[in-house]
Amino acid sequence: MMVSTLALSATATAPAFADQWQDIQARKELRCATFADVPPFAAPDPKTREMVGFDVDMCNALARQLGVKATVVPVSVEARVPEVKMGRVDVAVANLAYTLSRASQIQFSHPYYLAKEMLAVKAGDPGTKKADFKGKRIASTKGSTSELSIKMNGSEPVTFQDTGSAFMAVQQNKAVGMVANTMTITKLVAQSKTGGQELKMIGEPMVFQPIGVGMKKDEPALLAKVNEALLAMDKAGEIGKLWDKWLGPATEYKMTRDDKVVPLAELKFEPIP
Repeated sequence: MMVSTLALSATATAPAFADQWQDIQARKELRCATFADVPPFAAPDPKTREMVGFDVDMCNALARQLGVKATVVPVSVEARVPEVKMGRVDVAVANLAYTLSRASQIQFSHPYYLAKEMLAVKAGDPGTKKADFKGKRIASTKGSTSELSIKMNGSEPVTFQDTGSAFMAVQQNKAVGMVANTMTITKLVAQSKTGGQELKMIGEPMVFQPIGVGMKKDEPALLAKVNEALLAMDKAGEIGKLWDKWLGPATEYKMTRDDKVVPLAELKFEPIP
């Protein structure tokens, strides 16, 4: 009985919730979820097997700015939000787009770039805009905003664990096209010109999507610190340098980052459900 009384007493005096930012400071470690194998964001280096990519560098830069070390935790596309929500990681830096569904489960930092979901179809396809593919089978990665954008277009998603499988689905005529972010589609369209069925990118984006850092809800201190860090990193040109290293004009993706870190409320866009 005394044990029960002590247990009840301890419970009564315990804080209502732990402060995640304090926990990170105490551990001196930021547990950061990235993709398991989605280059150029995060993937094992073929030689060293260490995780490398834009998101991996962003994790390390964010941790440095916060005064701690980063521990990269590779996760699947669909596990990004659950891992954050359940507290198995502190943040997700994994090309994570703001959606209404995700925002009901986790909180988002200021976006650090505005991405587009793009559609690639066979080069000989007569379609020129996304409406031309309403009702048609389109491939994407499972649990991604690519999949959501296909549904929003009134098309039928055919989902896979990775973009390589989605690409092969188009090559094998299991889908009329595939949706992914601009840089991935740019790379795959170029790749298709050297073998298999050649693809083309439809110029009209399926959707626009702000990309930010995902964190557990009701952690205001962590949110404030991450936002402050991102603003400082952007002002110092650090995010721009990492972008150019992995995605910029000198890479195969040839992407220019014109965005600045700004509060989500300042962006004009139609949120994905």
